Amino acid sequence: MWEVGQDLLVFVLKAAIIVFAVMLIVGVVAQAAQRQKSRKGELVVDRLSDDLRDGVHRLKLDLLDKKHRKKAQKELKKKQKTEEKAETRKRLFVIDFKGSMDAHEVDSLRREVNAVVAVAEPGEQVLVRLESPGGVVHGYGLGASQLQRLRDAQLELIVSVDKVAASGGYMMAAVANHIQAAPFAIIGSIGVLAQIPNFHRWLKKHDVDFEQVTAGEYKRTLTMFGENTDEGRRKFKQDMENIHEQFKAHIQQFRPDLDLDKVATGEYWTAQEALQYGLVDSLTTSDAWLLERRESHDMFLVRYVVKKNIGERVGRNVSAALAAVKNFLGRAES
Repeated sequence: MWEVGQDLLVFVLKAAIIVFAVMLIVGVVAQAAQRQKSRKGELVVDRLSDDLRDGVHRLKLDLLDKKHRKKAQKELKKKQKTEEKAETRKRLFVIDFKGSMDAHEVDSLRREVNAVVAVAEPGEQVLVRLESPGGVVHGYGLGASQLQRLRDAQLELIVSVDKVAASGGYMMAAVANHIQAAPFAIIGSIGVLAQIPNFHRWLKKHDVDFEQVTAGEYKRTLTMFGENTDEGRRKFKQDMENIHEQFKAHIQQFRPDLDLDKVATGEYWTAQEALQYGLVDSLTTSDAWLLERRESHDMFLVRYVVKKNIGERVGRNVSAALAAVKNFLGRAES
């Protein structure tokens, strides 16, 4: 009995040493990865139309009995050869944009737009599947400018919203020639929001002084630690109103028929309601829209994929290894 317990103790100690060594290596690699100047990526192009057509054809064939399946396969191959010779399909480019609060995804969008503008011909279509609840003004303003480049290249821009395009997300969507959305997608929120906590009273209660030196009357209007004034609040509110006016002017530029007094209140609606206000042009999902064009278009999904650095790759593998060791030790103890 003692020998069994001793062997188990030795095994646990060895496992602990291995885990420690692995964590040490991960730490060294992670530090080296942090010193990398930039994270490179690559442009990837997927043929969506081939996937959609193959999926539909495969399902149709699977539903047939063996006799009719062979006949259908021959007819399908003949049809495909005829279409390849005719080359009558139009080209359609697809870009996915899923934005976060800081809009850092705009960097990848920029690269994807560069690629499409470089190869697309005037009159061709670009579908942007957009999802975002909004975020920083400068980030989403740049995102809207990137989509504007597609229109400047005389491409037809369609924005499809399956879930949400609110605030900065709608700022981007408004640039499109046509906005479509799933019936219960969230649309709108044409407004500006800023909020900041203030710890002045807490600091004062604990006898903590806060010093702030500025040059310029309005260099700082509201502060987290100092005492905010009515004048500072007034100027901050004025700045917010100014941004809101620019936001409304942007929307009006691309959708001149909108009644901004009704829709630029900061409210949001489902796409069904938004359609009545003119915020969207049609109700459909991106999947349905693409599926309808699977035979008439060659569709290309263009995406910029950021490569994971060494630290992230090793960290992921080590995490899996540590989990396996933990599970093994758990079984040994039981």
